[in-house]
Amino acid sequence: MTAARSGPAFSVHDIPFSAYGSWFDISPVVAEKTYAEDLHLVSHQNGMHGVLRLVPLDPATGDRAETRVEATPGLLTWTDGKGRVELAYETPDTVRLRGSGTHFGVLAAARTLTPFSGTYFFHDPAANAHVFTSYETGRRYRVTLLSGVLADTVGDQALGGADRGVTVSARGGGDWEIAIEEFDTARPPYVSSAPFDAVTAAAHAAFADFVDTVAPWRSEATPAAELAAYVVWSATVAAQGLVTRPGVLMSKHWMDKVWSWDHCFNALALAPGRPELALDQFHLPFDHQDESGALPDSVTHSEVLYNFVKPPIHGWAFGHLRRTLPTPPDRTELALAYERLERWTDFWLTARRAPGADLPHYQHGNDSGWDNATTFDPERVVVTADLAAFLVLQLHELASLAAELGKGDEAARWTRTAAETQAALLDQLWNGDRFVARSAGTGDTWSSAGLLDLMPIALGEHLPAEVAGTLADHIKAHLTPYGLATELPTSPHYVADGYWRGPIWAPATVLVEDGLRRAGHERLADDISARFRALCETHGFAENFDALTGTGLRDRAYTWTASSYLLLAHDHHLRAEAATGATPDRRTR
Repeated sequence: MTAARSGPAFSVHDIPFSAYGSWFDISPVVAEKTYAEDLHLVSHQNGMHGVLRLVPLDPATGDRAETRVEATPGLLTWTDGKGRVELAYETPDTVRLRGSGTHFGVLAAARTLTPFSGTYFFHDPAANAHVFTSYETGRRYRVTLLSGVLADTVGDQALGGADRGVTVSARGGGDWEIAIEEFDTARPPYVSSAPFDAVTAAAHAAFADFVDTVAPWRSEATPAAELAAYVVWSATVAAQGLVTRPGVLMSKHWMDKVWSWDHCFNALALAPGRPELALDQFHLPFDHQDESGALPDSVTHSEVLYNFVKPPIHGWAFGHLRRTLPTPPDRTELALAYERLERWTDFWLTARRAPGADLPHYQHGNDSGWDNATTFDPERVVVTADLAAFLVLQLHELASLAAELGKGDEAARWTRTAAETQAALLDQLWNGDRFVARSAGTGDTWSSAGLLDLMPIALGEHLPAEVAGTLADHIKAHLTPYGLATELPTSPHYVADGYWRGPIWAPATVLVEDGLRRAGHERLADDISARFRALCETHGFAENFDALTGTGLRDRAYTWTASSYLLLAHDHHLRAEAATGATPDRRTR
């Protein structure tokens, strides 16, 4: 049996076991905040669905065996005092399992089959294999015996309520082995491509190659880099359904979508080592840009939502992206980005500006990405400073792109619009001490104790020095030992697990750190970076974190958190190299 480990060990309770390109994972997490007793094959096609239950069984009694589960990027194992089961990805849609000293059950997760839900199970004589068909995913799951025997089969062709599945065991104390495939309607009978040990070696090598390209700079000073890379690698799915390109989901737990600002941080982390994948991440939501120029709120395998949008950080992101790519984008790539950013910007300048208004507005906190931030407590249809600031950065990027593309008149127009928008931001929303929000309907203004009101620091070098300095002072008040609280901990509205009303979030951290650094507040930026990196190294890559304890909250395997760690760790590495006079890494931001 395989004994060697490769890559970081992790708990499948927090991070699903999966592989680059796969649309399913192996995990006990079967729904939002729902943990099953057994590991499941969980598919993300047509939603998140736990399809198959994977159960080590005691050979003597047939009862569920109590096992210890261990995982590294290429190999998942169940072990107890009597036996061992190993699972590895052979291809993105096929896993191989091998065991000894234990029986193993592959069972439908749902016992009830109706005309519209559940899992049907039968033996396919054409492939000499057993097949589960899932109404929820619309896909088939085929189990092929490679060695050993089928000790039991239950529920073959059963309707209604029934157990369904197979139990596999070994002959005479040897090993048993099976393959499980996810596919659409039909494919040739499964034929093994390699021995099990070669499959695990290839799986380890695939991840090792990924981490070597994405984080070649990693060292003992960046102890979470490999696990961060695994979170991103394992959450990447192949182009399928409405996901038009290879895409990094936010998670292969229940946050299994691509949201239209989350993707920017994944693109930036991938840019130096995986430039094509990085550009795919940037463009994926733009593939669904609507006639108005708006981006969708989110994209999944079988669903695109347009009921909200997300903030226009894309100009900021593309500016960083094209300076980070190992080879600068060619004219065709620049022209595509320009056209898409132009339409996205025009959406904000037309559909989201009231008649006579200088500044655009959000229609709900969800549009900002900060869904329930206290800025939106008085009203939801609001002109906010963060939106104007991001739009100014996007206008500057459009001007730069237009100039590179030889569109001088358009470059001048974008530069002029950026200046006018920033002037309106400072004139209408800056009160001398902080930025306020304004009702798009009544014109009433208010401020909050939320970090969102301080996000214009993202303007960096474009801000007047006195404004940047005042914002920096306010930002310091949000800094806990673990990072930037999204609501002042002293605020009566602070909630430890309040989503955007207190917890630390990766995107806010990256945007603030970058803006402070560009505004000349490097020491504070260094401090924010260091605290967030230490937070991830201690508490992992959760969706967000308790600002006062550091505990990871909500989804525990979030890719924009992992990517933000990689971004900040890489930049810190580059600064350290520069400070020592070492030859700089060619992959710079």
